[in-house]
Amino acid sequence: MSYLYVNVELDHPLPTVTLSDEEVGLGVVVRLREVLVGFLLTELPRGSTVSAQELDALIGASCASRLVQETVLESMGGRGELSQISLTVAVCTHDRTAGLEQLMASLLPLREESAFEVLVVDNAPSDESTKTFVATLPGVRYVREDQTGLDFARNRAIAEATGEVLAFLDDDVEVDRGWLQGLRLAWGEHPDAGCVTGLVLPFELATQAQITFELYGGFRRGFDTLRYVGQSLPGNRLYPLGAGIFGAGCNMSYRRDLLRRLGGFDEALDTGRPLPGGGDLDMFHRVVRSGYPLVYEPRYAVFHKHRREHSQLRRQLWTWGTGFMAYVVKTFRADPVANIKLVWLVAWWFRIHVKEVVRSMLGRGPLSPELAVAQLVGGVVGLSGTYGRSRRRSAAIRAQVASQARG
Repeated sequence: MSYLYVNVELDHPLPTVTLSDEEVGLGVVVRLREVLVGFLLTELPRGSTVSAQELDALIGASCASRLVQETVLESMGGRGELSQISLTVAVCTHDRTAGLEQLMASLLPLREESAFEVLVVDNAPSDESTKTFVATLPGVRYVREDQTGLDFARNRAIAEATGEVLAFLDDDVEVDRGWLQGLRLAWGEHPDAGCVTGLVLPFELATQAQITFELYGGFRRGFDTLRYVGQSLPGNRLYPLGAGIFGAGCNMSYRRDLLRRLGGFDEALDTGRPLPGGGDLDMFHRVVRSGYPLVYEPRYAVFHKHRREHSQLRRQLWTWGTGFMAYVVKTFRADPVANIKLVWLVAWWFRIHVKEVVRSMLGRGPLSPELAVAQLVGGVVGLSGTYGRSRRRSAAIRAQVASQARG
């Protein structure tokens, strides 16, 4: 079971599309003059045909306001200048050479537009395959980090990078052809920013698990440029603690000197199976709390390879719950001023996810009861000492690696 997934450019005639007997819906990425302006999903009968006129109506209903904004913006001379700030792109990877190859095939051609450093941080690899592959890539630097955990790898990237801006990409994405321009545009228009995040769209909609994830919202944060600054946001009493609004860790960039001043990523988060998440949320929150603007720019876009299997999606939703609550516990310890808001945040989170379980049992939501319960249970686990145990584990990892280095 899959969705037909197409890209359409509104400067060209729209196509008529026909679903196969295995396809139960349509996903559409919409561009206007190369700019990403919309994304839509619609369920359809197997084998059905959508005419150009019907596709136009679907796009209009989904993207009309954004199309108007983009047209007006273009008539006023377009967006600002691209920043020429020096840039390092870091990919932290662990035993996923095939995914890394596909990412590099999309990323490296962008160096023809403007130069940037590319750094691959190989995190506790089980073999030499990533090192061997990177050796075939001109101008790509390889670094091995033996301390197991994504945030150990991210912190190694901070130490090794030479660019003023450090962009992180996961090894399960491919960058959009406008990714570099979107990144430089955001930093050019917001030179005071501490962090810029970008749009994340699905790479494919080939399985029921991938479709379910997108119907649940995926990683998308919309197609409007957003600037978050200050310690309050009208209409959001939990801001800036509900850090999921800011973006996703698979496509984010920071001012490198700020990352250093903030002490880098918390290595007790994103530790793999014991605590696989929370590091991006924690850093987003810390950037905003430090007084720097955080900008979301949809032209700075990647395509993410969602989990293909139901069991993998269940695990991912469980980790979302666990990672989020570990971030809450960490923030409760580190930022006492925010503790009342954190209590509200926890209550809000559980209320939302209990409702999601009920909706799933009534057949009214995108998630099955099993998936909804997995995220809820993950949240419970995340509150039950997970972060404290992870801190002790990360300290033990640092001690072990230091001991091995001493010989």
